[in-house]
Amino acid sequence: MLAAENALELAPQQRRRTVWRIDGGAGSDAHLRWLLGRGYHVVAKGMNSRRAAALARRVRRWDAYPDAWLAEVEPPVDYGRPVRVFIKRRLKDEEFCHSYYITTLSLPSKGHFLACYDQRGAAEIEQFRNDKGGLGLEARRKRRFLAQKGYILLTDLAHNLLADFHHRALLGTRFEPYGVKRIVRDLLASPGRLVFEDGKLVRVELLTLKQFAQDLAICLERYCSDG
Repeated sequence: MLAAENALELAPQQRRRTVWRIDGGAGSDAHLRWLLGRGYHVVAKGMNSRRAAALARRVRRWDAYPDAWLAEVEPPVDYGRPVRVFIKRRLKDEEFCHSYYITTLSLPSKGHFLACYDQRGAAEIEQFRNDKGGLGLEARRKRRFLAQKGYILLTDLAHNLLADFHHRALLGTRFEPYGVKRIVRDLLASPGRLVFEDGKLVRVELLTLKQFAQDLAICLERYCSDG
């Protein structure tokens, strides 16, 4: 966190406008107090499941949301600054389980808080897990350190290119829900050829017998014409 603060050159007035969204693995009391002491805002998940269960027993009213119930309780400890604490209850294997969340933000409702927390980066899902399955990051290993490092960098480049392709070509189409694995396996593996004239790509021809050929051709035309 200090490295990020130094790299971004965050002055005190800038830290007061900066929000850290933190998953449960880093949401200890000590970490949160340190961030709040530096002037940051937080939207964080607590890491103590026993505390979550104890806080849930204080709740007098639960508000129902699509996949969970939410309630607000008094902070369990002094964080050095005013905070709001929310409890989430959900069903897992036909039993209730609980988690708690801390924030310094002024939000109009519990639902807004939950949406704000769910907008965190989630790199462990969006990049690492998808890259392992879709780009073979976990399956391929190089014996030499520099070779493995190069392979990881190439995988990062492929990830960014696929993210750009998804944004520019697939949004608003039947393929919008596709992740990295399905894009690579079901779309980019389609047989076809590229037609160039004067060094410029003018046409993409796909094997028409392929399941997604017609719709994919529209997406590729859109992607190429977009520059």
